Formats: sequence, structure tokens, C-alpha cells
Amino acid sequence: MKYGFSKTTDYGFEQAIEKVTEELKKEGFGVLTTIDVKDTLKKKIDVDFKKYTILGACNPKLAHGGLQVEEELGLLLPCNVIVYEKNEKTVVSFFDPIVMTVVIDNPEMKPVAEEVKSKLKRVLEAV
Repeated sequence: MKYGFSKTTDYGFEQAIEKVTEELKKEGFGVLTTIDVKDTLKKKIDVDFKKYTILGACNPKLAHGGLQVEEELGLLLPCNVIVYEKNEKTVVSFFDPIVMTVVIDNPEMKPVAEEVKSKLKRVLEAV
């Protein structure tokens, strides 16, 4: 099952994170968490890893709407966005919120997931 959508960009790693954060903000999302996977793996288990960051993005209005429809939606929030280096390029990937509608058996979630996906697609196009 394909569970995300991505794009390889010409932005450098740090620039891509800044651009994604900026574009998320334009769509009503804030970044609640930032996990530097490379740094965490080095500190915790002393392994070297490529530049890889997980951004936990949330649009409060849409999250609130989704939580009203499905109380346990919080298990799937926030929306994860990853930025990582691959073959000297930077890749930006988003979790596809439509996948939530497969996991959550609630037809009222579909319009919420579709709205989130359309916003995230616009962010990706702008990166």
C-alpha cells in the first residue's frame, strides 16, 4: 500500500525544512515537533545516519474537526512530514491522510482527510 507522496527538490536539506515549514504555515499548519533522526540515532545508539528529519505538522482547525468525528484520531496525529537526503538531493515526503480512512471505519473522516491531503499537496507543489 502506498502511504505517502513525495518530491525530490533542489533545495538543500536545511532550506527544504525551512521552505516546508513556511508553506505549511500558509495552509494553516504549525510544526509541533521536530525530530532530528540523525542526531537522535548518534546520541542513543552511536550510529551514523544520513540527514533525516521528521516534522509533526498540525492544522488545529482540521484536527479539531477530525477529533469531533473520530475520538481516537489522535493516535494518527500529527501529520508526519519527512525531509531527508538521498543521492545528494533532498526528498520531502508527506503521509497521505487518505490512508487514515482505510484504518478508521468512519465515512465522516473522508472529507476531513481529503481536505488535509489537498492542503499538503499544495505545500509539496510549492517546495
